[in-house]
Amino acid sequence: MLQEFKAFIARGNVLDLAVAVIIGAAFGTIVTSFTEDLVMPIIGLFSGGIDFTGLFVVLGEIPADYTGSPTDYEALKKAGVALFGYGKFLTALINFIIIAFVIFLMVKAANKAMAPAPAAPAAPPEPSASEKLLAEIRDELKKGRP
Repeated sequence: MLQEFKAFIARGNVLDLAVAVIIGAAFGTIVTSFTEDLVMPIIGLFSGGIDFTGLFVVLGEIPADYTGSPTDYEALKKAGVALFGYGKFLTALINFIIIAFVIFLMVKAANKAMAPAPAAPAAPPEPSASEKLLAEIRDELKKGRP
């Protein structure tokens, strides 16, 4: 059974998948940072300084013993208040769109790099014996005209 397990792990596609998952997780962290630290502040600048992650609607009662800010999403969530956090969803959606676009560009570049070079145009086929004979007859008829 140990030999079968080693054979399973040693197969290329299992190792490739493991590497892809690890690189994908690291890439996801980079894109999340890119979105949250670079893109979202620019969007916030153009939208009047709105931070999407802080957009929410309070759906439940805030506990009487709650001492934090009523506009602090994380503190309200930690206090157990029912919240409709559409700002976090918008941020996740923008992250997804950016990740999908970057992956699209990477796949497009990889496909372009791996595409075979365009083949030289094929030479026209050699005329058949009948076509050669007809061409000779045509040329002779042209010569016989004054």
